[in-house]
Amino acid sequence: MVRARGGRSRLRARAERAVARGEAKGRALGRGAPVRRLRALVPVVVPVLLAIADAMLVNGLELDLEVGVSMLAAAALLVRRRFPLLVFLFTLPGLYIGYIWFAPMIGLYTLAVRRPGRARLGICAVLLIAAHFFPYPITDFELTVYRENTLVLIDACVTSAAPIALGLLVRTRQELASRVEDLTRSLRREDRLLADRVKTTERARLAREMHDVVAHQVSLISLQAGAVQVSTEDPEARAGARTIRELSVRTLEELRHMVGVLRADGGEAAEAHRLAPQPDLTELPRLIEMSALDVTYEGGVVAGPSGTKTVERAAFRTVQEALTNIRKHAPGARVRVRVDPVDAVLSEGSKRAAGSGRAGGSGRSGGSGRAEGAGESRAAHGLRVEIRNGPPDAAATVPALPGGGHGLVGLRERAQSLGGTLEARHTSDGGFVVRAEFPYGAG
Repeated sequence: MVRARGGRSRLRARAERAVARGEAKGRALGRGAPVRRLRALVPVVVPVLLAIADAMLVNGLELDLEVGVSMLAAAALLVRRRFPLLVFLFTLPGLYIGYIWFAPMIGLYTLAVRRPGRARLGICAVLLIAAHFFPYPITDFELTVYRENTLVLIDACVTSAAPIALGLLVRTRQELASRVEDLTRSLRREDRLLADRVKTTERARLAREMHDVVAHQVSLISLQAGAVQVSTEDPEARAGARTIRELSVRTLEELRHMVGVLRADGGEAAEAHRLAPQPDLTELPRLIEMSALDVTYEGGVVAGPSGTKTVERAAFRTVQEALTNIRKHAPGARVRVRVDPVDAVLSEGSKRAAGSGRAGGSGRSGGSGRAEGAGESRAAHGLRVEIRNGPPDAAATVPALPGGGHGLVGLRERAQSLGGTLEARHTSDGGFVVRAEFPYGAG
């Protein structure tokens, strides 16, 4: 009891920490929007404040011409990103009349970042040098003061060159970052292409292995069945050998088709799908006849719109897998197979999945269940397939056939990929039922 209470205490503490982390994360997300707005406003507001402070420090607080043009130059920086050239030209009177530096330098920096034309930057640099070099009013200019004029000219050149150099550096860095991002995306695409190539190579290897191993064994089975069919005089043995030979030939045909699909790449896929005819509902009677089971078949070929062949192939595979599982797990059981058209098939989120148990009787391994997802239903013509078997015959011998437990899983995935549903469960009489619904036009 002490250990149990300690375990509950630890679980409660973990839950409280998780709740606290969730609340902290929610508060952080709540603070994220103001922080993002603040980060967007800082690059716009700070240059304006610097230009205003520069104007006040140089010209004082008395309202006159110098303060007026300086404040207008500072206010123009609010739209410097949208109209960099006009804003720079608008700040030049502030430099010429009000002797401010920050506004024209910031305007020239923005122009170098946004519109880095050589001729444009050269003309603007000359204009800034002129506005800095010549005094206001122009009548105060003294050409004979060589030493002072030289120092002012050097200062004006540095004042114009510094923002241009910094702006071009920032723009180059942005372009490099953009190219690095493009290179990263290109490398990712190359990685995906390489992965696809590796998958194609692996598929080809699997195709070779399947052909070398399975085809050889099935060919031997077909040859042995043919030999028995020719040598025996027993009609039942001859019929059984003929059935084995037909099944072997059909297996080789489907194996050839699957090998072609695995080896297909790009445009060869369509050709691979034509390597062998795919089964549909017209072949269900023959499948049931060769199953060696007591099967009652109700239904037939159901005509439908586009997607019929894909749906019929899925229905055929569902019946085939169910009969195989019945032979393995419910020998001697009576089976009923029904194929009916339906007027409404649930899809787009209504995924009823069967449990992971195999189709058969009480000798099956694995559980069964049903998972239903509430979703939106849509009216569409479709196909319902139901395979129901009773309890196994106690006197029948259970064949020692291998099984991986993946049959119903594959059927459920096939049904879901077509927008349909699949249900597999035990019945009250000790049997098992597999029911699948497929909408037409989904394949």
